[in-house]
Amino acid sequence: MGPIDLTRYALGQGGLSDQPMFDSEVDQVRQLHPQLIRLFVQEYFNLYPEHGKYHWTTLDKSIETILAAGAKPLMCLCFKPKVLFPKIDDTIFRPNSYPEWEQLIEHLVRHCNVEKKYGIKYWEVGNEVDIGESGGSPYKFTPDEYTQFYSHTADAILRADPQAKVGGPALANYHSPIGTALIKYCGAGKAPLSFFSWHIYNSHPDVYVKSIRMFKKELAEYPRLDHVETVIDEWNMSLSNPNLNPYFQPAFVLQTTDDFLKEGLSRSAYYHIRDYHVDPKLFVAFMSPKGTMFMAHWWNTMPQYDGLFDQQGRIRPAYFAFKLLGLMHGERLQVTGTKPGIGALASRDGPWINFIFWSFPQESEPVTTRVTVDLVPVPKGRVRLVRLNPTVPVNNLEQISNDPVGPKSSHLLSVDLHPYNIYWVEVDVEQ
Repeated sequence: MGPIDLTRYALGQGGLSDQPMFDSEVDQVRQLHPQLIRLFVQEYFNLYPEHGKYHWTTLDKSIETILAAGAKPLMCLCFKPKVLFPKIDDTIFRPNSYPEWEQLIEHLVRHCNVEKKYGIKYWEVGNEVDIGESGGSPYKFTPDEYTQFYSHTADAILRADPQAKVGGPALANYHSPIGTALIKYCGAGKAPLSFFSWHIYNSHPDVYVKSIRMFKKELAEYPRLDHVETVIDEWNMSLSNPNLNPYFQPAFVLQTTDDFLKEGLSRSAYYHIRDYHVDPKLFVAFMSPKGTMFMAHWWNTMPQYDGLFDQQGRIRPAYFAFKLLGLMHGERLQVTGTKPGIGALASRDGPWINFIFWSFPQESEPVTTRVTVDLVPVPKGRVRLVRLNPTVPVNNLEQISNDPVGPKSSHLLSVDLHPYNIYWVEVDVEQ
């Protein structure tokens, strides 16, 4: 069916600290082969401490952690230097000098791509611009305010790097009128738009599908936006009411990513790599007391289920779902016989055929299904069957069997697929 590579459906890291937040997990993240890792460019990096003075060292460490993981950053610009925004108020969007703000953005882009040669392509203007501090960002806009701020910032980015990709608005609520306003504004040629971004935290994959179709339809109304990429650069199951069945989150990752592929979503960033505590002293310098208290309570008090690694660096089963998705490269193979509630992906790369299938029930009362697997034509070689077992402390990818392909067998293999179970089949084909 042509080439397949799911590493464009990648990862992000929350805006929680001025320190590299997953430096101890770099090697594990590198094994997932993410193309992009979204990075919050937040005020705690102190990029512009005084008029005409720049500080890059702390930010560079976080960028270089992403590069060490084999990815490129998607830079989410959500910082407000005190010299340009002296009053702490997330509804104040206009710097006291737009020329100075634009000069700062130009210097940032040139530092990254000319001085340091990081090769960063994606620059996002704002984070959850429709909700402000409750989304961890010091900006809260009306539609007209955002398009004005976006235009100034995008122009500065492109002056520094004409090849950069500029986008936004990283909506918290994809129904926010800010999204439609930006599409209309850029569709009329008033500002450039390379990618359109939004966020969803919902345990029902059909919500993601609806959002993708909605924005693709809106973008299609403007011929000058036919090149615009669609990006869900924060997503996860519902975190306010999480499903704590240990089998759920890995199956949710596979099902949602499969829907991204089917719907033609350009890119995504799962939120996030590692859960992390926040230091309120970092946030009180640019957030209100209420906003700082919210951040500290959410990240330091509330139980967390976001990261591929928890706050103590322990691996979560969702990591292995991304590990299996990373096997889907080479030539995509056609899969027939699936039905609602059972998904599958298959590929061939050299002598290996990789096939993953999973249960993501749509019924209110999930059932167990007998699944048989066949390959046409029947290959010669060995077939390995592995189950993702999220309930064990080690060996989460649990080998069930490793046998020669039986040329006279009625099926390659047959298993009972329980709700939210995931299986990986690897066929080592004799050459």
